[in-house]
Amino acid sequence: MAETTPNEIGGTEAIARVKELVEDIDFTMLTTTDAAGNLVSRPMSTRQMDDSGDIWFFTLEHTKKVDEAESDPQHDVGLSYLDAKDHRYVSVAGRASVVRDRAKMEELYSPDLDIWFENGLDTPDIALLRVTPVECEFWEPAHGKLVTAAGMLKALVTKDTPDDTMRHGRVSC
Repeated sequence: MAETTPNEIGGTEAIARVKELVEDIDFTMLTTTDAAGNLVSRPMSTRQMDDSGDIWFFTLEHTKKVDEAESDPQHDVGLSYLDAKDHRYVSVAGRASVVRDRAKMEELYSPDLDIWFENGLDTPDIALLRVTPVECEFWEPAHGKLVTAAGMLKALVTKDTPDDTMRHGRVSC
């Protein structure tokens, strides 16, 4: 567990909050590294963050994102969640793996995914991408949107740094 400052939370409270945020903010940008060493991101829809902390996505097995994740020696990936309306942000550094577990796919699949997987769970090469977090951080308003907006406006007028507008959590897994 990382050291906390007065505006940070840690431990089980931080893990629970990350889970709530990850499942509440549907889309994330999944970042991998391509063969030339460039960072490459694409949107993914989060299906679940389970009780052990793994984050689950559907994918096709033979895609660049899977190839890039698997070609990295540590299978390192990044996830960036953003809810601009409510000023909530989550960053996850993790390890990716492809999972071909029909029971888990049945648990997580919903008809809204048919747009991406024409034959549903019978789509050739359908698989799950599991991201096991290593390090997570999040930022969210400490006192609700109105108080946060007022604090930022005050800081803008007074040229002071707002000191209590955002709550920051860090979790090392």
